[in-house]
Amino acid sequence: MNEAELKEKSFEEAIARLEQIIEFLEKGELTLEENLKLFEEGIALARHCRNQLDEAQGKVEILLGVEEGQVQTEPFHPEGEEKSGE
Repeated sequence: MNEAELKEKSFEEAIARLEQIIEFLEKGELTLEENLKLFEEGIALARHCRNQLDEAQGKVEILLGVEEGQVQTEPFHPEGEEKSGE
């Protein structure tokens, strides 16, 4: 997978492909060369996802900005997940 193809992938598509790669690698049915190729693709996908998460975190921090440019971060609690202490 080249860099242009990777940039076109959404976070969800990248995670789905990463899960496929993990399944292939865990089966152990591929050659060493095939495993290395998949591992390399997996590393690129993981970095792509990390970059997207970092970007999203930055946007959230900007949205939560408070007085005089200071940023207030707050933990994210998905719907249905209890906050600690409640």
